[in-house]
Amino acid sequence: MKHPAMLTLISLISVLVLSQSCVSTRGAVYFNDLTASEFALATGNLESIVQQGDLLSISVNSRNPEATLIFNSPNMLVTQASTVSGSMAQASGYLVDEDGFIQFPFLGNIRAAGLSKKELKEFITAELSKQQLLVDPIVNIRYLNYRISVLGEVARPSVINIPNEKVTLLEALGLAGDLTVYAKRDNVLLIREENGKKKITRIDLTSNELFTSPHYYLKSNDIIYVEPNKTKVASASWTTQWLPIVFSALSFGVIALDRLTR
Repeated sequence: MKHPAMLTLISLISVLVLSQSCVSTRGAVYFNDLTASEFALATGNLESIVQQGDLLSISVNSRNPEATLIFNSPNMLVTQASTVSGSMAQASGYLVDEDGFIQFPFLGNIRAAGLSKKELKEFITAELSKQQLLVDPIVNIRYLNYRISVLGEVARPSVINIPNEKVTLLEALGLAGDLTVYAKRDNVLLIREENGKKKITRIDLTSNELFTSPHYYLKSNDIIYVEPNKTKVASASWTTQWLPIVFSALSFGVIALDRLTR
């Protein structure tokens, strides 16, 4: 028969452990104030700005296919890129150097950093026509390294490649396996680089204001960091600091009670 003091000690430890694992149900739910509604999404200026280190696919077409070959073949740098599935994929294209330029056939150094894809496309198209290199050129530009980083309290922290160059914050979190129950949903951190400056924004996922936020749609190279909530921090702190002491005391109590009951 177990000693009453022993049962009391075990019960006390169980209560302490369970108390550290409690998470507010309301704090674990998205959009607490959401009802059946319609929202006008913020769709202005969604296009990402080209930055140093970006890898661009620039394809050129015209009435003379043979004349366009020179613009589609050079400066094709092969790199290794991590995909969502973890496999490695080869990518090739025009790399924006550390000074913000790309080397384009016949046109030479072109300043790409700081421009949108549309602006860069219009510039190259105009120069090809102006210098009479091609007749009625058609230029298409795509990012080969359009990626979003999702870190912190998510199921699968990862760098995610976005082939269609359009993704919402909720989609990015879904690709990372969604938030854990210990995630701080009312204070998600978004880090974005624009014009050479890092911009930090705090986003509340418990509010329906996200749907009208200019940060609902993400841009290339955005970083999302999900902080742990107080329950996770307290649990980690209590576990690392006090749990060894409690179990040591429990072991000592078991030995002492065993000797007393002999």
